[in-house]
Amino acid sequence: MAEAKERKLPAPAISQETEAYWDAAGKGKLLVRKCKSCGQAHHYPRTICPFCFSDDTEWVEASGKGTIYSFSVMRRAPVPYAMAYVTLAEGPRMVTNIVDCDFDALKCEQAVKLVFKPTDGGPPLAMFTPV
Repeated sequence: MAEAKERKLPAPAISQETEAYWDAAGKGKLLVRKCKSCGQAHHYPRTICPFCFSDDTEWVEASGKGTIYSFSVMRRAPVPYAMAYVTLAEGPRMVTNIVDCDFDALKCEQAVKLVFKPTDGGPPLAMFTPV
């Protein structure tokens, strides 16, 4: 039986604005930003709210639960992988990978849960696997 290959994930670029996000990822937690002005949560984490443009935002921990909104399986890559938009239980939609599953069984609106995958010398990346 052939040994399964793992994709090598590069370390993410960390800025002062995203440092808390990556620190939390290193502890197995997914953070999103929530606007104190309009109440909307958003991802990718940034200080300015993309809905009302307020800078009055705070970090909140996401539950790690979500559903697949859309996905695409990259089969021609050296190591096949699935890219997806996952709608978090808290509302934001994030671009991520679906891992540790049969890609042929994936479907939109499928429930998924958070997992972290190691990177090459940096904090782990948030990804999801079917529940």
